[in-house]
This record gives sequence, structure tokens and C-alpha cells, in this order.
Amino acid sequence: MSPSATASVDAAKLPSKPPKNALDGYFKISERGSSVAREVRGGLATFFAMAYIIVLNPIILSSGTDKFGHHLNNGQLVTATVITAAFTTLLMGVIGNVPIALAAGLGVNSVVALQLAPKMSWPDAMGMVVLAGFAIMVLVATGLRERVMSAVPLGLRKAIAIGIGLFIMLIGLVDGGFVSRMPDAAHTTVPVQLGSDGHLTGWPVLIFILGTLLTLILIIRKVSGAILISIVSMTVLALIINTLADIKPAAWGLTVPQWPGNPVSSPDFGLIGKVSLFGGFHQVGFLTGVLFVFTVLLSCFFDAMGTILGVSDEAHLLDKNGDLPGMSKVLMVDGIATAAGGFTSSSANTCFAESTAGAGEGARTGLASIVTGLLFVVALFLTPVATMVPAQAATPALVAVGFLILAGGIRDIDWSDFTIAIPAFLTMLLMPFTYSITNGIGIGFIVFCVLRLAAGRGREVPVALYAVAAVFAFYYLMPALGLAS
Repeated sequence: MSPSATASVDAAKLPSKPPKNALDGYFKISERGSSVAREVRGGLATFFAMAYIIVLNPIILSSGTDKFGHHLNNGQLVTATVITAAFTTLLMGVIGNVPIALAAGLGVNSVVALQLAPKMSWPDAMGMVVLAGFAIMVLVATGLRERVMSAVPLGLRKAIAIGIGLFIMLIGLVDGGFVSRMPDAAHTTVPVQLGSDGHLTGWPVLIFILGTLLTLILIIRKVSGAILISIVSMTVLALIINTLADIKPAAWGLTVPQWPGNPVSSPDFGLIGKVSLFGGFHQVGFLTGVLFVFTVLLSCFFDAMGTILGVSDEAHLLDKNGDLPGMSKVLMVDGIATAAGGFTSSSANTCFAESTAGAGEGARTGLASIVTGLLFVVALFLTPVATMVPAQAATPALVAVGFLILAGGIRDIDWSDFTIAIPAFLTMLLMPFTYSITNGIGIGFIVFCVLRLAAGRGREVPVALYAVAAVFAFYYLMPALGLAS
């Protein structure tokens, strides 16, 4: 556990203090054992840990082609990505009062670019995303979404949080260049290798290694702001090395650490509002259209669920039953974010697991999200500066926080009860192995229900969980049934 997290736990044991001012009272900063400085640090850490989405989301979406051969403009996508992340993150801070930032979901944008768009126009595809957001909001308003989440046993919730930790750790290792996918030409079942060719070579990988070591050292030395200090320090070092050494830009990946010649850029709002709610149904038919909306909804629904629980657990906001007070507000903002992403053509926005970087810095309230959201607003005009932080400098935070989540929750799983231990085990491992939070949750739910039935304990499983497991089973069977495109 990070030093700031330990401090917040100790503070939480003390009697509540009266708020110092209106800001403190609204965000419950003192009540949650935090401080304005800690919230600012957390907001900064979260922003830099997820700033890569400003570059990555436009690349993914612009790589797709719709049914009519149209590509989305990269510059317009950058604006759409940033403004939606800013709006939804600010909304989460003000309404949800949790340190959770939102931006375009990586899994969903691939579905939109590679599955929806080729079957229809881009406005039609984004309309499907908006409809999925509306459906999520209805589920929240009726209380169904929260009841589904409350039906999940504590052991599985902890497993989801740990799976998130392992998943973001793997994201850190991959984006930092420490491991990479084995090429198909290798003809091996080994999924990943060290570096890009089986060896750790190059200055960028060294930045990642030094950043990871620095982050861990600062954490065990209980240095306040450990994660942010590491990100800033490694960015400065990367700038110096990139200036002095002969490094090919591709070696850094998406973000090259160099000071931009023109740090100010004008936003292009050309994609905002370019959406057709029901045009996609005319292109693919009603059943396929419904399944497309369902696919987007399913990914957003459970990816967000896992992330909210994981980040909230790291921020010590869950009660003794593992529930998050005020969960309905958080879920409603998440539903709004899904629809907002479709409206701006940036794809569905959802809660980001990288928010654990801010929670690891001690963020406990929505003030951290306000800081992150405002930084996205600044990035709208200073995108070249915001994106000069290379992944190798930011992703060590994900490795460190991944460990902290694992260490903080694995003891709370009842490993003596195999009907919960086995689903928890599969949930934790399948998230990183399949690079999908949804897959880990889905398989975990299905196996949990099956094992409880096999053990004669089927009545202990809430009906809502059976329903969700059945939906997941149908989702996985869709290709075999010829229902998935």
C-alpha cells in the first residue's frame, strides 16, 4: 500500500472533523482523510497515466473505414477525445465525488472501428454508442445496474479489483516496452517476450526500468508524491536522452519526448454532433443492430463496474460490505459518458483503470477528478505539450499500483471455499491474459454460478447473478450461433 493510502486509512479511523471551508465540505476532503494537496497530486498522476489516450484513441478510430470508405479526421478526433474526457471527468468529480477519470474506452473503440463502422456509416456507428449509453442510464435509473453489482459476492469483487491491478500492470509492461507480443512468424505458443525481440535494449526501455525502480523505491521509502515525482523525473530524463542520443522516433512508440516547436494548437470541433441514432438499423437490420448495441453496452457495463470497484478499493472508499456509497451517481455519470462519447464521435467513454495511479497518490475525492478534467481542458489547446510525456515515463505507475491493489485485496478472498476461489482465480488471470476486463468478469460469473449449483448451494446465488451469467454465456455463444458479425 502506498504511503498516502496508509495515511488515509489511519485518518479514516479518527473521528470526523468539521469541514475547513465550503470546498472541504462539498468534496468531504477532511472526512475522507485527504487534503487539497493530495487531491491535486492524485489528479495530476491520473492525467499523466492516461494522457496516452489523447494520441491512441484517434489512431485506433482513424484506422477504421466505414461502409462507404470514409475515414475520420485525426485532428478532429484529437479534439473529440480530449473534450469528451474533460467533460465526463469533470462531471464525475462534481456529481460522483470519486477520484475516477473517464475517457474513450480502448476495447470499445476497437469494436466501433472494426465491427460497427464497416457495416454502416460513421454517424450510424456512433449512434449505436449513444443508444448503448441511453440503455445504461435507464438501467441505473431503475436501480437494476446497482442491484446487479450488489449481487456480486465480496470475494468476486476483490478478485475483480485484483484482476484490474494485474491488467493495468500488464498494460504498463506492454506500453513501457518491457514486454511485447510474440510475432506470428515465431510459430510459438509463448504469448509475450522481453522487449521487442526477446532482449531489453534501447534507451526507451531503460527509462521504463529506471522509472519503475524509482517509483518502487520512493514508495517503500514512504515519499509523498512518489508516483508523480517518478513521472516528472523520467520525463525530464527522457527529454535529455532523446536530445543527446540518436534514437529513432518509432522506438518511443506513440509519444516522442521532445519539446514541441509550437505548443499551442487550435481545436477542431468538426465531429461533434455528427451522429445518427437509428440509421444503423436500416443498414444491418433490427436484430444485428440490437446485438451491436448490446455488445457496446456489455463492454461498457462491466468494464466500468470492474474499474469502479478497483479504483474505489484502492482509494479506500468501499464500506464494510464492499459497496461504494453513492454508487448510483457514479454509474449514472458513466452512462452519460458512454452516450457523450458517441455524440462527439470519440467512441464510448468509460471509467479508466489508470485512475488507480491517482488513488495510489492518495486521492480520495472528486476534487482529484476536477484536477484531471481541467488538465484535459488545458490539453485541448496544448495537446503537443500534454502528449510529450512518453509511455515509458508514465506506465511505471501502473506496475506499482497493480502490485498495491494485489497486496491490498488478495487476503480478503476465502481461498478455502473453492466455489469462490476458483472463479476468483479465473477472474484475476483472464483479465490480463485476454487483455479484457469484461472477459475476466464474464468467465468468473459463469463459473461461480456453475460451481455453486454443482455444490448444491445454488440458492445462495442471487437471481440477478444467474441472469447476468446467462447473458454472458449467450454473448460468448453468439459467434457459434451465427448471431455475431
